[in-house]
Amino acid sequence: MRTGTTARGIAVTGAALLALTACGGGDSGDTADSGDSGEKQVNVYGTDGNMGNALGEDFSEEGALAGMKGTLPLTDLSQEFRDRLMEVDPDLQDFNYAGETYDAVVLVALAAQSAGTNDANVFKDYMNGLTFGGDACEDFASCAEILGGGGNVDYDGQSGPLSFADAGEPAQASFGLQQFGDDNQIDNDATEFVIAGDEANAATDEGPAPAAAAAAGEPLVIGTLLPLTGNLAFLGPPEVAGAKLAIQDINAAGGVFGQPVQLVEGDSGDASTDTATQTVDRLLQSGVNAIVGAASSGVSLTVIDAITGAGVMQISPANTSDQFTTYNDNGLYFRTAPPDTLQARALSDLIIEDGNNTVGILALNDPYGTGLSDNTKQNLIDAGLAEDDIVSITYDPQAANFDSEVQEMVEFNPDAIVVIGFEESSRILESLNQNGVGPQR
Repeated sequence: MRTGTTARGIAVTGAALLALTACGGGDSGDTADSGDSGEKQVNVYGTDGNMGNALGEDFSEEGALAGMKGTLPLTDLSQEFRDRLMEVDPDLQDFNYAGETYDAVVLVALAAQSAGTNDANVFKDYMNGLTFGGDACEDFASCAEILGGGGNVDYDGQSGPLSFADAGEPAQASFGLQQFGDDNQIDNDATEFVIAGDEANAATDEGPAPAAAAAAGEPLVIGTLLPLTGNLAFLGPPEVAGAKLAIQDINAAGGVFGQPVQLVEGDSGDASTDTATQTVDRLLQSGVNAIVGAASSGVSLTVIDAITGAGVMQISPANTSDQFTTYNDNGLYFRTAPPDTLQARALSDLIIEDGNNTVGILALNDPYGTGLSDNTKQNLIDAGLAEDDIVSITYDPQAANFDSEVQEMVEFNPDAIVVIGFEESSRILESLNQNGVGPQR
């Protein structure tokens, strides 16, 4: 569990993102030569695809990940919310994207309640307007009460203020700056939080006025497309717990249209299988009105046309690829996770603040990996690094090994290496350690 975290409470907007660093090591001195050995400690960074305690379970040697830092969409979740998630799943190790999943379910329920129908082609027009303007509320019960009184809802969720832009995604978001300790687990005491983006970029159209509440009719049915298997399976438990907890809270408050919201669960697998396609087919046949997921941007891109083409809403708690911002989705795709254009700003500033002058990037060859890599590189250049100071390499996550990519990093000998990947990150980091350019202290 994340206990003992501290919130910085610093708002960061646009290109003026403040340079921030997680406390507890990895300052600019880490790039200097170590004594008389002529060796330097390379600073290693991760992102939301690998910054979790599940990564540390792949390492038995103490200090194998010590000092590795990274960024991920993360809110300083209240202890009460974390405790309630643990009641849903006592085995949770991380809470990554639990808040975003909870918020996705609540927003769908509020939109349907506002529209007076479970037809996603109708309630989609209410989604953005529920996240800004009006009277602030933080749970379904209080928001539903505002709607019942004819008021205007501004849902500030577990993952932050949301403030959706026209594209149906957060205009600003909270990011966690985290690092691993000697035990290869996240050092909770070192976690800090920053806000990236600007609420001023939120949409201005609040949508239609709330319709009269439906006295009867078909219940709202929500499906999940979350990673129970595959290279993002470590994200499945907190996301599933967030969805289940939201359903519990919604139904405890009277449900939607006075009826319990139904939940149909499904596995997304990963991009190397057709699990997501099969799950989506089953969910659509079961009559879902909205699907929460997938976590992987690459997986979502394989099913978004099938979902939105069927007139069903898709809302992801973890898709971060900037491809979705302009995707032709019939107005039916939304996400509570911020686009990677925002995470790249937080990541690049963390790298610059640590005093790194040369940076190597190892990125998964998929929309998430290449998008975050490209945006991070551009932000580093904007911060003053030359293009020659940055080497970007993409890799195939299904490769038997990553020897050639790691060798390129050894030859480049950068001050910092960024690993943008999923489950396979542990093999890359182990190889980096073996070649003396990893996080191992």
